[in-house]
Amino acid sequence: MVIDVPEAKPFIFVCGPDDFLVNRLGKERFDELARDVTDEFSREVLSGFSNNVGEVETAINRFRESVQTVSMFGGRRVVWLKDVNFLADTVTGRAESTLKLVEDLQAILAAINPADVAVVVTAAPVDRRRAFPKWCEKNADFTVIGGEGEGAAQALASVVLAEADILGVSFGEGALELLLAKVGANTRLLIEETHKLTAYIGDAKIIEEAAVAELTPNVAEGDFFEAAEAFFSGDLKWTLRALEHHFFTGGDARPIISALQNRNRILLQIRALIDSGEVKLGPRGLDKSGFDRAAATHGPHFVGATEKSSYNLFTQNPWYLGKLASSAKLPTLRRLIDNQQEFIVAFEEIIRRPDEAEEVLREMAVRCLA
Repeated sequence: MVIDVPEAKPFIFVCGPDDFLVNRLGKERFDELARDVTDEFSREVLSGFSNNVGEVETAINRFRESVQTVSMFGGRRVVWLKDVNFLADTVTGRAESTLKLVEDLQAILAAINPADVAVVVTAAPVDRRRAFPKWCEKNADFTVIGGEGEGAAQALASVVLAEADILGVSFGEGALELLLAKVGANTRLLIEETHKLTAYIGDAKIIEEAAVAELTPNVAEGDFFEAAEAFFSGDLKWTLRALEHHFFTGGDARPIISALQNRNRILLQIRALIDSGEVKLGPRGLDKSGFDRAAATHGPHFVGATEKSSYNLFTQNPWYLGKLASSAKLPTLRRLIDNQQEFIVAFEEIIRRPDEAEEVLREMAVRCLA
C-alpha cells in the first residue's frame, strides 16, 4: 500500500491583523527551524517594515541577498523576514512600484530550495484580496492568526487564556470579560495585564473580577473614570469625592464631561431598547437573542459609526453593556435625557468660567443627583 505524503512547502507565511500575534507565532516557527542550526551566521532576521517604496525595495533586496547566501559550513540557513507591512491596503501598499516589487518577492520565494534555506515571512496587516497573499496561501505553509469582529474577540480571549495557563492561573466569573472590555484589542497590554494580575494575586491562582476592576486601566472604553462610575451609581457624595480627587491630581474637566456623555449615550440606547420590549435585562445582563435581533433591525441605520463608538450601541461589547445597565438601577429615559442636557449646560458654563471647572461640575452633579 502506497501512502501519499504531502510535499513540504518551500516557506512559511504567517499573517493577520494583529502584529503582536503574528510576530509571536512567527518567532515560534523561526525558533523551531533554527534549533538545529548551530552556526549563528546561518540564522538571520530581517525587517520588512517600510514607510515608503524606497524602503520596500531595500527590504526585498536584503532578503534576496540573504536567501541566496550560501552557508559557510555547508548547512542549511534560516531566514526570517518579519514586520512586513507593505502588503496592506495603504498608500505604500497600493503604489504601482510596490506591487512590482511584491512580484519580485514572489519570484524569490518561488525559487527557494528549502533544503538550502528555510524561510519565515510574517506580515501584518495584509490585504488578502490581492494576488500575492492568494499565491502564498496555495504555495506556502500558510497561517492566518487573529480575526475581526466576533472572531477577534475570541482570538484575544484565547491569547489571554493561553498566557494564564502558562502562568498557572485562571480567571474567575466575569474577570476575563471585564479585562477584554477594559483593555480592548491591545494584545500586548492584555498580556502585560495578565502578568500584573498574576503577580498581584500571589498564591490565590484565580484572577477575580474585583482585581481586574481595581488594577486594570480603562484603555478601550475610556469611560471608567471614577467620577462616571460614581455619577451613574446615583451616589452624590461619592461623585463629589471623585470630582475632588480628579481635580486635586491636576485633572481636566473635558475627560469627565466626555466620560459622562459617552456613558449616558450608551445608557440612552439601552433604556430605549428595554422600554420598547426588544431587549430584556436580567441577572446576567442583556439577553443575547434580543440584542442580536435588535442589532439586525437597527444596526444598518447607524451609518458612519461602524467602529467601536458610544454613538452605536451595537459596536459595543454586549457583556460590557449588561454590566453598565445592571451595575446600578438603570435611570429612566427622562432622567437620561435630562442628564444629557445638563452636560451641555455644564460644558457651556466651563467655557464661560474656565477657572471654576470643578465648581461647575459639582453644581451639575447636585442638580442631577440631589
